[in-house]
Amino acid sequence: MTKPIAGFIGTGVMGKSMAGHLLKEGYTLYVYNRTKSKTDELVTQGAVWCDSPDEVARQSDIVFTIVGYPKDVEEMYFGEQGLIANSKPGTILVDMTTSSPVLAQQIGEKASEAGLEAVDAPVSGGDIGAKEAKLAIMCGGNRTAFEQVEPLFACMGKTIERLGPAGAGQHTKMANQIAIASTMLGVAESLAYAKQAGLSQEQVMSVIETGAAGSFSLSRLGRKMIEGDEAAGFYVKHFIKDMGIAIDSADQMGLELPGLKQAKQLYDQLQKEGAGELGTQAIYRLYQP
Repeated sequence: MTKPIAGFIGTGVMGKSMAGHLLKEGYTLYVYNRTKSKTDELVTQGAVWCDSPDEVARQSDIVFTIVGYPKDVEEMYFGEQGLIANSKPGTILVDMTTSSPVLAQQIGEKASEAGLEAVDAPVSGGDIGAKEAKLAIMCGGNRTAFEQVEPLFACMGKTIERLGPAGAGQHTKMANQIAIASTMLGVAESLAYAKQAGLSQEQVMSVIETGAAGSFSLSRLGRKMIEGDEAAGFYVKHFIKDMGIAIDSADQMGLELPGLKQAKQLYDQLQKEGAGELGTQAIYRLYQP
C-alpha cells in the first residue's frame, strides 16, 4: 500500500523530532517553519522545504501542524492563504498544537464544509517524549480520519487514543495540563521543604518517587530543579497559555478550578520576572530564599 504524502508545519522543540520520525519511517515529507533554519536538519535528511503553509497543503495528503498559540492556529487554517482553502479534497488536517477546544470544533466544521477532514491531536511528553517517539497523543475528530492517520501517529508516540469528536483531543489535553499544574507546585514545594529541613534533596527524591508521590514531574523535572537546569523542554510561556485555555474552558462549563488558578498566578509571576523562555521547572525559583 502506498504511503500518504505528509506535510509538517512547525519544526520547533517538539515538531522537529516528530517530523524526523516520519522521515525515518519512509514518508515523503514537505515542511515549513517561520524560521527556515529550523528545518535545515530535516531537509538534509530528505524533507522538502516549502516557501509557505499553503504550498505544503497543496502537496500533501495529511498535513500536521504544531505551532505556538491559538491565534497562530487560526492564521494557519483560515483565510485565503490558509490550509482549509488550499488543501485538495480528502486531505486530512491534523493540528497537534495545544489549543482551544472551541477552535478545534470550528476547524472541524470548516474542514468538513470544504471536503476535508480534521483531527485535533495535542500531545504530552515534552521534548524527551518527542525525541524518543513516546508521546501521548490525544485525538478528537472523525473515526475514519483518525484511523487513516494512526499509522503516522505511531511513528511519533506510544499512547494514541481517539477520545471523541472534534475538540475531544483538546479537552483531554486540558485535563492533562490541569493535572500537571498543581503537581508542579507540589514538586517545587516538596523539594524546598526537604532542603529547609536539612535533608539531601537527592536522597529524598530517590525515596519518595518510588511511592504514591511518584510522577514524571517529580522524577524528571524535580531532578532538574535540584540540578539548577532550567532549559526548556516545555516553555513557561506556553504552559501559561495552556492554563489560560483550560481556565476559559472550565469557566464556560461552570466549573471552578482553584488549584489551576493558583498555579497560573505563580507562573504569571515567574514570567514577569523574565522566565517565560525557560522550562516549567523554573517555578522552583519562587521557592528559593
